[in-house]
Amino acid sequence: MSKMTKRVALVTGSSSGLGLAIVRSLCKRLGDDGIVYLTARNEGRGLEAVDVLKKEGLGPKFHILDVNDQDSIETLRDDIAAQDGGLDILVNNAGIIFNDDTPKAIQAEKTIQTNYFAVRNVTNALLPIIRDGGRVVHIGSLVAPMTFYKMSNEMQQRFRSVNTEQGLNDLMQEFVDSIKSGEPVQKGFADWSYGTSKLGVTTLTRIQGEALRKDSSKKDVLINSCCPGFLKTSFTSHFDEETVKQMISPDQGADTPVYLALLSPGTKDLQGQFLFRREIKDFYNNDIRPVSYV
Repeated sequence: MSKMTKRVALVTGSSSGLGLAIVRSLCKRLGDDGIVYLTARNEGRGLEAVDVLKKEGLGPKFHILDVNDQDSIETLRDDIAAQDGGLDILVNNAGIIFNDDTPKAIQAEKTIQTNYFAVRNVTNALLPIIRDGGRVVHIGSLVAPMTFYKMSNEMQQRFRSVNTEQGLNDLMQEFVDSIKSGEPVQKGFADWSYGTSKLGVTTLTRIQGEALRKDSSKKDVLINSCCPGFLKTSFTSHFDEETVKQMISPDQGADTPVYLALLSPGTKDLQGQFLFRREIKDFYNNDIRPVSYV
């Protein structure tokens, strides 16, 4: 089989943790019929991660990618288009979370930029080279519904009803501005940058899914998001011992993202959805009210 006919997958932010686990699983599942790109903004850490998987008998490729740099995104797109002819699977995993005393305004700006706007930018840049039958997976979180239920009823309705990317972009920027002014709760938001960023991703998934339904140029291309679970990663290393006992490994957390990445051709019921443990969770309509990750 020539490389032009192989399925090509790419995972952002995949030098460690969940991203690395997703690359590992995709390499195993696709085997010789696939090409899997491990990406990172730090070349050294990315190549080290590739070496780890090579020692396991797997063969991912590496490409540098800074999801907050549009030139980096476009270079990646052009390289994959030239080398592989297109892309079949995109998993938007890259993200940040603050567990320190960084001022709230800085946290809000950087978190929304990386966890929401970068997901949008990467997807929009790569969508033109995603082939028919392609799968896009955004890594979300159950903190999205947690954040949603902390908002005012009016703000909840705004997130339910927004139906364009520009409208959602404006809403996310409005949140950042409310943090900078010190009035997120007064404006109807939850005072939680990470949670709001993941709510933005889930809402973006719905909007992008609806757009794809109407796009006749993209046949059988699906976009969905999911919560991988409460993972033992560097993001959660600050939790107490009892909480850590409830966590799952990144390899376990890769289950739902990889399930969505490998959805069978012709799948009809999974477009623009948010999943947890392979099940759709429509929290906008009170389908889930989680109090914890587990």
